[in-house]
Amino acid sequence: MGLFHLTAGNLIMWAVAFVLFYLAIKKQIEPLLLIPIGFGVFIANFPLTGLLGEHGLFEMFYKYGISNELIPPLIFLGLGAMTDFGPVLANPKTFLLGAAAQLGVYGAFFGALLLGFTLPEAGAIGIIGGADGPTSIFLSNALAPHLLGAVAVAAYSYMALVPIIIPPVAKALTTKQERSIVMTQLRMVSKGEKIVFPLLACIIIISLVPKSAPLISMFMLGNLFMECGVVERLTDVSRNALMNIVTILLGLGVGSRMTATTFLRLDTIGVFTIGIVAFIIACAGGVLMAKLMNVFSKQKINPLIGAAGVSAVPMAARVVHMMGAKENPQNYLLMHAMGPNVAGVIGTAVCAGALISALT
Repeated sequence: MGLFHLTAGNLIMWAVAFVLFYLAIKKQIEPLLLIPIGFGVFIANFPLTGLLGEHGLFEMFYKYGISNELIPPLIFLGLGAMTDFGPVLANPKTFLLGAAAQLGVYGAFFGALLLGFTLPEAGAIGIIGGADGPTSIFLSNALAPHLLGAVAVAAYSYMALVPIIIPPVAKALTTKQERSIVMTQLRMVSKGEKIVFPLLACIIIISLVPKSAPLISMFMLGNLFMECGVVERLTDVSRNALMNIVTILLGLGVGSRMTATTFLRLDTIGVFTIGIVAFIIACAGGVLMAKLMNVFSKQKINPLIGAAGVSAVPMAARVVHMMGAKENPQNYLLMHAMGPNVAGVIGTAVCAGALISALT
């Protein structure tokens, strides 16, 4: 009888699951992910179920969906089919802001090393700074599978906390005058440019960082589906049905790795602590890069959009837009902030590929 085999650790993990349910249902924080993750945590901590045994249901979700690195690229396919690269193509300088935000990844990487984590573990933890859930899962599974649950929950938690984390960081690094800068309207990007971009991005990025191919190739394929305009069925299934199915499997697979024995460790506290520092560094990196660009550019950019260089799309861009509008009602930063925002997604995937190349 399973009841007699329950441990205090199991009960604590149930409490963790209930917190995730609360955040998802009551606060509506990342409900599509936190509900399946929370349910995975809840069920995985029942004793004697066999769900995590060799042929257990949850073990198969993990083995055939996450361990073999299938699901994160499929998530990227769906993301690509929902992403408009128009803003970043209209203002290519914003690629630099997305790149600067990756400082959080490397800052956390070295911080984790100083705290005694191994090189692969530090790489897995560092990617939290990119604020990209699927990429965090992809990389932690490749480098440090035993940290998968903690890294995934930390990444999605901090993504959900974007409206709380970005404003104080961005405000501390900018003046009211800088936050009030009104940016000129972006040029229209042609359909041809949008079709060529995913192909060109594959040539450049995968040639330079081949290990980024699983994420970048699927991201760009999804975008090509959307932009070419002749495969509406594929676009629709990528961004809706397929995305929903793999999200369920991803959530259950990640949640099931969070058993009491694997999650209730000092390492987990370290992952969450370094993760928040990484996120703050990422926001700061984008803002400071924007300020540096203004030193050399006649056409000033609002440095707030640098904070959107983290990958939490489109929430980070919306937060930045609201901050700018609050300082100056004439400000409309949303499309400008989407540039570094989508550039951040690409930058984090490239970082993941670079870390896999260097550490495996």
